[in-house]
Amino acid sequence: MEIYKQYIKKYKFLFLLAVSCVFFEAVCDLLQPTMMARIIDQGVRNGQMDVVVRLGLVMLCITLCGAFFAVVRNILASRVSQSFGKDLRADVFSKIIHFSEISVDRIESGSLITRMTNDTSQVTQFINGLMRIFFKAPVTCLGSIILAVMLSFHLSIILFIAVLIVSSFIIISMKMSYIRFARVQAVIDKVNTVVQEYLMGIRLVKAFGRYEDEKDKFENANSELSHRTVSSQLVIAYFSPLMSMTVSLGMALILYTGSILFQSRQIEVGRVAAFMSYMVQILVSLIMITNIFNVFVRTKASTGRIREVIDSEEDFTGSDQRIKIERGDLEFKGVTFAYPNGSGMAALHNLSFRINQGETLAVIGPTGSGKSTFAWLCLRFYDVQKGTISINGKDIKTIDIGVLRENISLAPQKSMLFTGTILENISWGNPNASFNDIIQASQAAQAEEFIQKMPDQYDSILGQGGVNLSGGQKQRISIARALVKNAAIFIVDDCTSALDAVTEAKVRRGLKTACEQRTIIMITQRVGTAMSADKILVLDNGEKVGFGSHQELLASCKTYREIYDSQIGGGLKR
Repeated sequence: MEIYKQYIKKYKFLFLLAVSCVFFEAVCDLLQPTMMARIIDQGVRNGQMDVVVRLGLVMLCITLCGAFFAVVRNILASRVSQSFGKDLRADVFSKIIHFSEISVDRIESGSLITRMTNDTSQVTQFINGLMRIFFKAPVTCLGSIILAVMLSFHLSIILFIAVLIVSSFIIISMKMSYIRFARVQAVIDKVNTVVQEYLMGIRLVKAFGRYEDEKDKFENANSELSHRTVSSQLVIAYFSPLMSMTVSLGMALILYTGSILFQSRQIEVGRVAAFMSYMVQILVSLIMITNIFNVFVRTKASTGRIREVIDSEEDFTGSDQRIKIERGDLEFKGVTFAYPNGSGMAALHNLSFRINQGETLAVIGPTGSGKSTFAWLCLRFYDVQKGTISINGKDIKTIDIGVLRENISLAPQKSMLFTGTILENISWGNPNASFNDIIQASQAAQAEEFIQKMPDQYDSILGQGGVNLSGGQKQRISIARALVKNAAIFIVDDCTSALDAVTEAKVRRGLKTACEQRTIIMITQRVGTAMSADKILVLDNGEKVGFGSHQELLASCKTYREIYDSQIGGGLKR
């Protein structure tokens, strides 16, 4: 629970105030059976109505005071718990924003959503119950036991035995519940992941008609959740009746023993009635404690999952020196990299090359050759195992990560757009860009033409992920967003795959004009795209098998020649 110390410290005053109200409320509850005993023994038994009225008014005042403390306690508990939950969600989300790629690969997005919602809500519920019930139940239980002993030592022996048995049941049920509730949370992750995957691939599911498969996947996950939840609830279902039965038997024995003691004039009727009231309060307190322990067990499981997020590896920071990157010279020296959570095989092996500012580099190679990995390493989403990546002669590990990424612009392979207007999506690359800059970037990306044909033009609303645009339109918006960033290095990661040859050629010319003084890196599958670059890097199984101009590679690189022949044809080779 150490991860919650900062929040408890922040709301310490209100928390202690709520706990104080709980204490005084419990005291008021404890006084009522004693007052009732005095009313019976001193007033009702002796027929003194003035004593009944006087003590009844005192008892009423005690009840009103208890009600006042209960209202204040509930208000404070709600305010503190909800503020606690708000801060916790904000910190978890902030941590997720700064996740390293290793952490992103390790924890699925569906699981992160569950931890952000279900797990934090579980903690919020526990904090609320902590102030409302958890402190009251032990005070009431302990106070009732003490006052009951003061009323009758003989009857309290039965009480101690009942409390001891019920406490044993609580401890056993808590131990059995923890592992089961942890499994429930894991299965909730699975259900969320299945739903999320379906929503992300809904068009593909429709295209292939795989509704039944998706229903089966969800049904399996849903059934497992139901099974795990029932399994966890069975522990409570078994032990709750046993606890109630134990207390009921105890009350029966107290009535029986009390009647014997009354006949022998060792106890008065009012005291027996008060003792029974304390027994009821103990029963209610024990049930509260049982419920709180069940919530605690679930909260403990949720806390472990939240801690996993909080303790996850954060993104790299690099040097504290925010140096300015004025040029786009890029150099790889003996770079070797394998994905931390992958198969262990190197995605890139001993890669070395250099390009200078203003040059265009095309990276080409078969599928799985490491082309996209090349882009991730430039942006330092991962650290290389061997070798160095340098910009303007400086190792990117020594450059502040914010500065590094400010000066590298990316149009990713999968064009991800956000809900909002086209203007907002393009300016997302540079919030300070003028409207004229946005128009120029759109023109260079060949997006201006279709934007002008839309009813609201740049103010047209895009659905989630740009669902109301075609693949080619989304790619051109993505390129415009990257262009408006005006970074020293511009990376296009196969972001023209949905464009026809004519439009792609126009985009390449637009990029050349817009990025005249910038370094352009085009990751592509098309020889036609690579041919226009100043230099071409050919990758195969993560290794550099060619580096040079189009003509040089045709003469010297077998892999490049094979790609060229398969796409354009050997007869056209010059």
